[in-house]
Amino acid sequence: MASPCLHRYALLVAACTLCLVVAGALVTSNEAGLSVPDWPLSYGKLMPEMTGGILYEHGHRMVATTVGVLTIILAIWLWRADQRPWMRRLGWGALAAVVAQGILGGMTVIFLLPKPVSISHACLAQLFFSTTVAIAVFTSPAWREGAPPVADTTGLRLLAFAVPGTLFLQVALGAAFRHKALALAPHVLGAVLATVVVLSASHQVLRRFPDHRPLRTSMLAVLAATMTQIFLGIAAFMARVATADAPQPMPVMVVWTVAHVAVGSLALASSIVFGIQVLRYVKPARVGYAIT
Repeated sequence: MASPCLHRYALLVAACTLCLVVAGALVTSNEAGLSVPDWPLSYGKLMPEMTGGILYEHGHRMVATTVGVLTIILAIWLWRADQRPWMRRLGWGALAAVVAQGILGGMTVIFLLPKPVSISHACLAQLFFSTTVAIAVFTSPAWREGAPPVADTTGLRLLAFAVPGTLFLQVALGAAFRHKALALAPHVLGAVLATVVVLSASHQVLRRFPDHRPLRTSMLAVLAATMTQIFLGIAAFMARVATADAPQPMPVMVVWTVAHVAVGSLALASSIVFGIQVLRYVKPARVGYAIT
C-alpha cells in the first residue's frame, strides 16, 4: 500500500500541475502563444531573455518541464511502492499524458496555433490535472480507511458519469471559445447544463447521505467549485467586454479569465473524484460493486 510520503508527493505533483494550468492560461489570455517561434528551444536557447510575451510562453515551458520531471518520479515511485496493479498503470498513464501534452504544446508552435491542436492541448491539460488529483486521492489515508457502502435507488451512479461528463464538456467549450473556434453561446448553454446536473447530484447526496463523509465531502467540493466558477465566468465576460477596445489584453481581463480557468480545473477534478467515490461506495440496487 502507498506510503504517507508518496501521498504527500502526489499532492505536490497535483499542486504543480494546477500551476501549469495557470501558466498555460496566462499564455492564452495574454495572447502570447507565438511569442517564442521555435520549439523545443526558445529562440535557439535554453533560457532566452524573459521579456514581454516570452516571459509567459517560456515560463509556461519551464513549468511544464518541471511537472514532466515530477511525473516521471511519481510513475516510478508508484511502480516500485504501490502494490495495486491498476495504480501502477495509472502512474504510467499520467506519464504518457504529460508526454502527449508536451508534444501537443510543441505542435501549437510549429503549426502556428491550429485551433484543433490548441483546444486538444487545453483539454488534455485539464484531464492530466484531474489524473494527478485522483492519484493523490488513491494514495491518501482516507482512501485506505474507506467508509460503509450505501444503496442506490435513485440513479446516483448515473450522475457519477453525468457530473464529470458535463463539466468536461464545459471545459472543452470554454477552450474552444478562448481559441476563437466557437462563439460564447455554446459555452453559456454548457454552463447551464452543468449547473443543473451538479445541483441535481448535490440534492441527492446531501439529502440522502449527509453523514457519508467521502460522498458529502466530494460533492461539496464540486458544488463550491461550480458556484464559484459561475461567478468567475460572469466577471471574466464583463472584464472582456469592458476592455474590448484595448490595444492589448488588460490585467483585469487576464486575472478574471485565468481564475476562471483555474477554478474550472478544480471543478472538473473534484467532479471526477466525486464520480470515483460514488462508484466505490454506492452499490447498484441489485448487484454490489466497489473499487478497492
